[in-house]
Amino acid sequence: MRHLSDTLAKAAQHERLVFLCSFQKEESVILDELLGVAGGWDRIRVVTIDTGVLFPETLQTWKAFEERFGVRIEVEDASRPGDPWSGPQDCCGGEKVAALERALEGAEAWITGIRREQSETRANAEFVEWDERRSMWKYNPLADWSEKDLWRRIHERDLPYHPLHDQGYASIGCAPCTLPGDGREGRWAGTDKTECGLHVA
Repeated sequence: MRHLSDTLAKAAQHERLVFLCSFQKEESVILDELLGVAGGWDRIRVVTIDTGVLFPETLQTWKAFEERFGVRIEVEDASRPGDPWSGPQDCCGGEKVAALERALEGAEAWITGIRREQSETRANAEFVEWDERRSMWKYNPLADWSEKDLWRRIHERDLPYHPLHDQGYASIGCAPCTLPGDGREGRWAGTDKTECGLHVA
């Protein structure tokens, strides 16, 4: 767990740093630690991608995060007003990837909540990686954390967290394509999809 603060301290040395926030338990822990390490949000942009089909509970958690951590979370719009996302077949396609690229424009590095325990596709995640596709550093400060580690920290520090975690949702994406399940099995349920387009090299 020591790697969390060490990795974030390295990330915070960048002049232009982005933290991609999806309002899950991982982001609660990272925001709390990052605020302590960086001492403020002057050089850090916290950004979320809004697909227009987020759970109401996600919007509730968004507000709780801003209030608790004193951060303004920027929005990159990936919605499709005339053709709203309706299921896993739409998920993490061009609109969402384009929103990520806009969020990272001009950045030197970005922070994610990726953990090795989450899935086989993430089992080899390093704390610090070179993102070849975007020519920037990628920090995964929770790479070696377990579910138990996360919940211990959340309860120790009384951190806000997404209420759907209490209803069996281990991983939470958009409403049309997320079901309860362990790990990431509730994401894109019933399909052979295993990873979102944001983290595919």
